[in-house]
Amino acid sequence: MDQALHEILEIPGRGRAFLESTRSFELPRMVPYIGMGSSYFAALAFRYMGIGIFPSLASEYFNYLKTGAKEKDAVILSQSGRSTEVLWCCDLFETFTAITNTAGSPLARRASAVIDIMAGEELNSSSKTYTNTLLALFRGFGMHTADALQHLSDNMERYQQRGEQLARDVFDLLRSRPVHGIYITGSGPNISTAMEAALILSESTKRSFCGLPMAQYDHGPKETAENSIVIQIVARGASYDRTLKLSESITRAGAHVFQVEDTGLPENFSVLTNILPFNFMAYYLAKMLGAGDTFKVGGKVTEVE
Repeated sequence: MDQALHEILEIPGRGRAFLESTRSFELPRMVPYIGMGSSYFAALAFRYMGIGIFPSLASEYFNYLKTGAKEKDAVILSQSGRSTEVLWCCDLFETFTAITNTAGSPLARRASAVIDIMAGEELNSSSKTYTNTLLALFRGFGMHTADALQHLSDNMERYQQRGEQLARDVFDLLRSRPVHGIYITGSGPNISTAMEAALILSESTKRSFCGLPMAQYDHGPKETAENSIVIQIVARGASYDRTLKLSESITRAGAHVFQVEDTGLPENFSVLTNILPFNFMAYYLAKMLGAGDTFKVGGKVTEVE
C-alpha cells in the first residue's frame, strides 16, 4: 500500500491510541497558542469554538508580538518539534507546554510540560498528526471525543469514497477547461478545516488551493466565480443558511460548487471528520495529476536559515 494512503487509513487507530494511553490534563486559557501550518490551524479551530485562547503564527509572534520581557505562559505546537519558527519562540516565555509528535525533539526538551500526540511516523502531508493535535486540544479543554472518534472510524469508507469522487470531479474540470481559482471555504471552527485542506491539497497536487472563511470569500473572491471551483465545508451552525444561499449565487455565476458535510456530528466536533475527505482527495488527485513526491521544494520540516 502507498505510504501516503497508509498514513490516512491509520487515523482512527492512532486517535484511539492517544485517547486510551493519555491521562486527563488541562490546558491553559488566555495565553498564546503558537504554531505553524497544521499546528496553527488546529489551535485556531478552538478559538472559533469560543475557547479563550490566542492562536498565533510562530513567525509573526516572534517578529511582531514579542514584548522584550519574558511572558508568563504559552502553548507551543509542532508536529516535528524542530520547525525553526516555533523554536525561536521558546525563549519568550517563563514556562510553556509543548504539543508535539516527537517527544525527544528540541521543542520538547525545552518545554515545562510535554503532550505527546502519539500519531506515529508521518512522512507525507499532515493527516494523523492534525487529527491527534485536535484530539489533544479537545481533551485539554475538557471536551470528550470518544463518540466523535468512533463516528470517524465507522465512516472511513464513506470519507474515502467522497474524497476520491471529489478528486475525479476536480481532475475532470482541470483537464477540460481553464479554471480561474480553486477555493475551499468554511465557517467557525471549520475555517481551520478549509485552511488545512488547502495546505495539504496544494503541497500534494502542486496546484494552488485557497482556504478561507466563507464570509471572507463572500466579501470579494466570489467575483472570480465564473469557471472557478469552490468546495464548501458545510456544518449546521450559525452560518449554515448563508453558505447554502452563497452556493446558489455563485453556481448561477458559473462556479463549480461541491460540498463536504458530516451531518452526524455537532459543528464543533465536525472538525475531526470534515478533513478526512480532503485527506483522501489530496491522495487521489495527486495520483491523477502525476504530482510525484509531496515535498520537492523543501522538506516536511521547515528550517529557516
